[in-house]
Amino acid sequence: MIIAFPRTLARAAFLLVALTAPIVSLRAQQASSASSLRATPNEVERADARVTQIITKAENHFKQGRANLTDNRREQARDEFDRAVDAVLESGLDVRANPRLQTFYLELVENIYRLEVPAPLQQPAAATPALVASVNASASDVPAPQLIAQVGFREQKFEPSPLDELSRLTLTEDEKKVTPGEAADLELAKSAINFPFQSNALIQHFINYYQGRGRTTMENGLRRAGRYMSMARRIFREEGVPEDLVWLGQVESAWRPIAVSHMGAAGLWQFMPYTGADYGLRQTAWIDERNSFEKATKASARYLKTLARYYNGNWELAIGAYNTGPGNIDRGIRRSGAANFWEVYPYIAQETRNYVPNILATILIAKNPEKYGFRNIKPEPALAYDQVFVPNATSLQLIAEASDTSVDFLRSINPELRREVTPRGESHVIRVPPGKGKQLTAVLKRVPLDRRETARVLAAAPGESLQQIASRTGVDLGQLQQWNAGVNLNAGGKVVLPRGSARNVALVRAKPNASAGTSAGSGSAVKKLIRVRAQNGDTVARVASRYSASPDEVARLNNITKSAPLRAGQVVMVPSSR
Repeated sequence: MIIAFPRTLARAAFLLVALTAPIVSLRAQQASSASSLRATPNEVERADARVTQIITKAENHFKQGRANLTDNRREQARDEFDRAVDAVLESGLDVRANPRLQTFYLELVENIYRLEVPAPLQQPAAATPALVASVNASASDVPAPQLIAQVGFREQKFEPSPLDELSRLTLTEDEKKVTPGEAADLELAKSAINFPFQSNALIQHFINYYQGRGRTTMENGLRRAGRYMSMARRIFREEGVPEDLVWLGQVESAWRPIAVSHMGAAGLWQFMPYTGADYGLRQTAWIDERNSFEKATKASARYLKTLARYYNGNWELAIGAYNTGPGNIDRGIRRSGAANFWEVYPYIAQETRNYVPNILATILIAKNPEKYGFRNIKPEPALAYDQVFVPNATSLQLIAEASDTSVDFLRSINPELRREVTPRGESHVIRVPPGKGKQLTAVLKRVPLDRRETARVLAAAPGESLQQIASRTGVDLGQLQQWNAGVNLNAGGKVVLPRGSARNVALVRAKPNASAGTSAGSGSAVKKLIRVRAQNGDTVARVASRYSASPDEVARLNNITKSAPLRAGQVVMVPSSR
């Protein structure tokens, strides 16, 4: 599955291990005998005309492949891309010994890698032909996918995927230093991971990176992983996938279920739309199950298992294919002649070269954080919640009020929801704070299915009657009695309002009684509701006093207690005649 893709082409890929050594050697020779090289054409210069022919031939196949792709002839496009690569590799020239040919080849591989990926469903179709303008196109010209807003609802908020940063990562010379002791430790540490892999210096390079400039990223991930680790391990174990591979979640999303890459991959496990759909993750105007906890984790485990079976149990190749797609790994195997990731390494895109050793480094650190200098990292508690079956569209505002929480919190534990309402015309299991499931179920029983998008819930003050609630909300008493039959309000409780928000209707104050020093014949005083922003140090009583309002009424109107502190800038509804 192709999850996320590099923004820059492989011009920065000269640092890869399999290709850099010959260049360094060549440059050293040039430095030591510059005058001789200027006087006598070397093999590279004599081959320059041949290199031009090879590049021209490869470019022609690449352009034809791109045209086929535009016409949705994917098989023909793949054949042309193969011919473009073959034109270089079967030319008889040593690609690594010719800087010009090497540069072209790496850019060619990177462009094919990106072009072969279908554009995300969210991306406008008009952007597809512009993905790569030419073999030498800059990735800055590639438009990021547009997360198109659906009419009638607020889109879920997204966070950037760490894979975008990974695609641009270039290790420093210090990070690439590996001592003999570190190499020996790396070999010994392999036994701590519950799947086989081959040691490579690049793994230690990424360990060095996380011990230095990547330390904050690792520390945050080790902490945040606690939210999902127990769930992920259980699912991977049930699906027969090595549990240590759950740490893909750190590299994929930094354990953020609303992470999205610049190419439109989403969720903890960064599924592209089409691959997510292949593994049962529904994507509609109402939900995107790529952002779910359990379903996306199960889909990820199943996909990894499928890839491992395809590569005969080679988890390094499976991990690489998870990032770049099996087609690109297969092409690398054909080029290298070996089903081994480190042999395939020179023939795949830069992001995947970074991806696999990064995953292995992350697992090693996570298995023994103190050994690598990550001390006193306390994982966050596992997410806890009740789940309630909701048979039809129900507003998150109603659910939040009925379960004593906020809409923002509900969005955070139900990241698959794209709207502030559960799907219309179908059932959905909503997560609510732990211990609040029965309370929500009891409230929902009072609300007809066709009214759950507009109904609201109000917390009654102890001893408050339905008559008083009707007076201060403007809701018909008969409706309140019908919707709240049998509810005992002596100790307070939840009152269902059949329509709208009590905060946006007129507040009717009860008639003052004679004992308060007011004539019995005085009429009721109707006041307007105004929106007030609290200041530093404000309390309910202080705000009420400024507007000659009752603190009790202000507290009830805003569904808070009189003793609740107010945040600076918090909007408070106040009855006022001003």
